[in-house]
Order: sequence, then structure tokens, then C-alpha cells
Amino acid sequence: MKTTTIDKAQFKERVHRWAGKLDTRVTSVSVRPMRTKWASCSTSGRLTFDASLLGLQDALQDYVIVHELLHCHVPNHGKLWRSLMRAHLGDFESFENELEKTAHRKALQLTRP
Repeated sequence: MKTTTIDKAQFKERVHRWAGKLDTRVTSVSVRPMRTKWASCSTSGRLTFDASLLGLQDALQDYVIVHELLHCHVPNHGKLWRSLMRAHLGDFESFENELEKTAHRKALQLTRP
């Protein structure tokens, strides 16, 4: 998988491109350090992403972006949400697993003195 560190503006452009593809209304996108989540979204279309995503592989960034944008249409992780994830990302479970490993490594770094 391709890894290229991008800046916040480039990441936000990527979010807006995906929002267009998914026909999702986005009112704001922010990127800041988050300790316990990769991202969050509000019902009004405000999206917040963890700054550490900027250094991850493109496919993992896309996974988090699509994950959050689809929650604007489907509020849970049920059958419809999984079907939409698969339609847009294919084998999204492999990205999910890789992101969990990355989160574990990130948590270990945060707990070290």
C-alpha cells in the first residue's frame, strides 16, 4: 500500500472528494490530535479526524474517511453500512484490521514515558 505523508489541506481535499462521490453534505472538516478515536462525525456534517492519519497509507486514510462519511447516511455498523463499505472499498475488513494494529501501536507510544 502507498504511504505518503500529506498536509491537512490535502487531506481535507481528499475528504471533500470522497464526500462528492458518496453524495454526502459536509459542513466542516477538522484535523487535530485525538487520543481515543480516528475520527468522529456529527449529524450536521461536521467531521473531525485524528492528525496521525496524515502519515498513514492512502488506503487506511480512505477507510476512515469513507467510514465516517457513510455514517452520515447510516448511523450504525449494520448490514447496509457494511454493504456500502464493501461497494466503495472492496475488502474493507483488511483495512479495518490494519488500522486496529496501528491503533494498538499508537496506544503503546502514548503510554510510554
